[in-house]
Amino acid sequence: MAHPQMFDDADPFLARVRELALGFPDAAEKVSHGRPAFYTTKVFAYYGGSVREDGQWQPHDQAVLVLAEPETRAALEQDPRGFVPAYLGPSGWIGLDLQGRTDWAEVAELLEESYRLTAGVRRVARLDDR
Repeated sequence: MAHPQMFDDADPFLARVRELALGFPDAAEKVSHGRPAFYTTKVFAYYGGSVREDGQWQPHDQAVLVLAEPETRAALEQDPRGFVPAYLGPSGWIGLDLQGRTDWAEVAELLEESYRLTAGVRRVARLDDR
C-alpha cells in the first residue's frame, strides 16, 4: 500500500527547500513515504517529518530533515526549532522546523553538510569546483 502524499506541492517553504536542494550536482527529487526526498545515490534531505510524543504523532510538515555532523546535530537538538525525527533519528538524522523564524542561509548550510556526507567524493569535488 502506497503512502498518501503528506505535503502541499504549492507550499512556499517546500519551494525554497527544493530550489536549494536541487542546486547540488546530480541532485534529484522523489517522493518517499509520502514526503519529498532529495538525493543523489543516497537521500540527503527530506521535507517534513514527525516525532512521537506521549504516544501521539506530532507532525512537522514544514521542516527539513538532514544528516549532520555530531556537532551540528548536538546544536540543533538544543535549538527549540530542532527535533529528532521518528524512524530516522537513530541513524543520525535531525530535523529543523521552518515555521516561524527561518534562516535560509542556515538551511542551505545544513543541506550542503548533508549532501557532503552522502554524495560521494566525485560529486563533492564538483561542488567544490563551483
